[in-house]
Amino acid sequence: MKKMTDQRVKKFTSVVQKRQLDMTVVLENVHDPHNIGAVLRSCDAVGISEIFVLYNEPNLFTTHLKVAGKSNSGARKWVDINFYTDTDKCMKAVRSKYQTIYATHLENSAKSIYNKDLTQSFAIVFGNEKDGISAKMLEYCNQNVVIPQMGMVKSLNISVACAVSLFEALRQRQIKGLYSKIDMPSAKVALLNDYCERHHDRKKRNLAKRID
Repeated sequence: MKKMTDQRVKKFTSVVQKRQLDMTVVLENVHDPHNIGAVLRSCDAVGISEIFVLYNEPNLFTTHLKVAGKSNSGARKWVDINFYTDTDKCMKAVRSKYQTIYATHLENSAKSIYNKDLTQSFAIVFGNEKDGISAKMLEYCNQNVVIPQMGMVKSLNISVACAVSLFEALRQRQIKGLYSKIDMPSAKVALLNDYCERHHDRKKRNLAKRID
């Protein structure tokens, strides 16, 4: 096995130090693999290390989730997918690690995402463009947020909406200095070791196995 260069190890260390282990994304019934791939790319860019994908519609049930390779641009190798088909099991796992769960549900009571403190532990849920977030999923969400829009059409593509939301979180966290910390808690040390192992793994990672 070829040894990693010092430069590569330095790159991994820098990336892991900036990983934000207290924020994540939940995708409910987003069945377009290109959208999921684009979301992964945004997640990697802002320092998210894992996402949750839920297929709770019977016609979507499958043992493995396929992610489009071109749209994720290699991010799939560095961002884990927790794939579920059971809402309760999925959200139990989310709640065990993340404090506030934001819904992105279009309704009058939704508050602007720009008025929320995204420097605290959170998960943000996106549904598909046709049906949005299910009623059952909404029961698990603590708050509902919306991206302010000034046009005739009041919706964005799922991957665009996700990118806008995550980069607002990045902006807030940069101001607070959360990307400047150089500490390496045990969770990040484990992640660094894992990334070093993945570096030598040449297998394609465009499939995610169902957990439940």
